Amino acid sequence: MSGKPRLTYLNGRGRMEPVRWLLAAAGVEFEEIFLETREQYEKLIKDGVLLFQQVPMVEIDGMKMVQTRAILSYIAAKYNLYGKDLKERAWIDMYVEGTTDLMGMIMYLPFQPADTKEKNLALIIERATTRYFPVYEKALKDHGHDYLVGNKLSWADIHLLEAILMTEECKPDILSAFPLLQAFKGRICNVPTIKKFLQPGSQRKPPTDEKFVAVVRKIFNI
Repeated sequence: MSGKPRLTYLNGRGRMEPVRWLLAAAGVEFEEIFLETREQYEKLIKDGVLLFQQVPMVEIDGMKMVQTRAILSYIAAKYNLYGKDLKERAWIDMYVEGTTDLMGMIMYLPFQPADTKEKNLALIIERATTRYFPVYEKALKDHGHDYLVGNKLSWADIHLLEAILMTEECKPDILSAFPLLQAFKGRICNVPTIKKFLQPGSQRKPPTDEKFVAVVRKIFNI
């Protein structure tokens, strides 16, 4: 295929949201196909479209890509958001994996039993403020640059901003002890392509609600 990348997923954040963020930050327009029924999902499997019978799927450069990490790595490399050499790529990978772990905790929170949500929310806040954010705060302090790696916007910066905004939805003042991350957030939010993505009416998806949880459960039989 040619033209805009085409994203097949549900109409919600889930595992596709970092892909939307990365494409938007790269200034790439994309189309979306939303799965609304289990039958749509089963047809994709029956037609052999999904390599491992899973979404997200992104059609780009003639490929039907699956596996979120593979999709993101390809997009980051294609649009020069993946460092200038192997060492920079390794640092970007480490930072991205850290933020992915944190974002995964937040992503699964709405799917957990009501009686465990308060405990798990507290764990998210504890991990963000003692395990993850101190690493990024220290990195920015140590090298004194505006960006995490190579003093240039990369996938690591975009992913971290997404994680920061997600954790602020859990606790609005979560960056209060991290002045360099506060400044980082302001800088990255003002990157023109990202600023556009953060405006109302963009393809950015809202926080997961009960309606989206119900759709996920219906389509994937969970």
